Amino acid sequence: MKLYDSRLAPNPRRVRWFMAEKGVEDIEIVLVDFMKGEHKTTEYRAEVGLPVAPALILDDGTAITESLAICRYLEHFYPEPNLLGRDPKETAIIEMWTRRAELLLANPLMLGVRHGHPALAALETQVPEVSQNNIQGAEKALKLFERRLSESEFIGADRLTMADIVAIASLDFARIIRFQVPETAPNVKRWLDAMRARPAAKAGM
Repeated sequence: MKLYDSRLAPNPRRVRWFMAEKGVEDIEIVLVDFMKGEHKTTEYRAEVGLPVAPALILDDGTAITESLAICRYLEHFYPEPNLLGRDPKETAIIEMWTRRAELLLANPLMLGVRHGHPALAALETQVPEVSQNNIQGAEKALKLFERRLSESEFIGADRLTMADIVAIASLDFARIIRFQVPETAPNVKRWLDAMRARPAAKAGM
C-alpha cells in the first residue's frame, strides 16, 4: 500500500496521526505538493480519481480517498489501539462525536483558513465574509466541546479516538490564521495541551 500525503492540509494529518497512534510504519508515504498542482496532473487523477489527498492506494490498485474512510480501512488491519469503537454503542458514540468535530469544527475552520489566509489566494477566489462567518461558527461550537470535555478526558470515549484526532488536526490547522481557544473554554484548553503533548502529535506534523 501507499499513501498520498500533503503537509499543507489538515485531512492528511488526521491519517498520519491515526497511523502514529497505532505505530503503523509499513505503508509507503508519497508527498504531494498542492502548491505546485501535483494533485491535478493527469497521472494523479487517473490513479486516485480526484485531485485530493490523502489517498490510500491498495496493492490491487484500488484508491480510497476521504480521511475517515482510510482510517476505517486501516483499523481493520491494525486494530490496536482501538480508535473507532469496541462495541455497537461505543462505535456509535465515537462516530457521533467524530461527525460533530468534522461538521462543527473542521469544516468551518478549513473554510476560515482557505478564505482568510493570504497565501491560499493562489488556490481559489477568497471571500473574507466566508472566513469570518465560519470562524464565528467554530467559536460557537467550542461551547459544545467545552461541555463535553468538562465531563470526559477525551471527546469520543474514555480514551483517545478518531473524534479527538479530527478535532486537534482542525484546531492546529487554524493556528495559521491565529485562531485560539478562548479562556472561557478551560477544558478544551486542557485537552488541547494534552493532545499536543502526545508523541503522535509530532509524528502527525
